[in-house]
Amino acid sequence: MLSNLDLIREFVQNSTQKKDVLLSNPALTAHTVYKTNQLIAKSEGVIAIAQLTNTVCEFSISPKSSQWELINQALGEYSYLLKGEVDSRGFYEYQYCEVAKGYQMHCTKSVLLWRAWWKYRKYTLKQGIPLELLIRTRNSWYPIRDLTISDGLLYIKTLGSEIALDSNDLVTWLSKIDG
Repeated sequence: MLSNLDLIREFVQNSTQKKDVLLSNPALTAHTVYKTNQLIAKSEGVIAIAQLTNTVCEFSISPKSSQWELINQALGEYSYLLKGEVDSRGFYEYQYCEVAKGYQMHCTKSVLLWRAWWKYRKYTLKQGIPLELLIRTRNSWYPIRDLTISDGLLYIKTLGSEIALDSNDLVTWLSKIDG
């Protein structure tokens, strides 16, 4: 039987390839309804929709879903990122974004970026611009120079600015793939 994450990954993969889906486990069902793939949580209703008619597949995701973090993980693995806009149904829109070679995209709560930072912060002590972690802001990727936490907020310093985020805010970031 497919785990929730495996089912969500299959849903995303089939949708990006514009294929119909018919998947189910005890918590989730995915199926195709008139040129859209839908992911349904049995206790919540429709939690994700993939439009198959567009040139490049676009996803709409319910932020209230109990599967929110797993969906974000799967979409990040396929280079889809949050546009930050809510549609009329209260769903967030995600679109494909080219990721630089040698990087993996993440869309997580900012506290997970903080954890990753501790692994990579040694690189900030070297000369030059640290390129191990990049953050998405103003429709571009920026290297992270420093991260600090103060009064429950995460402060991220980039080359051009400083971003303040709550620990539960979603943030899109890249990490360099080891190897």
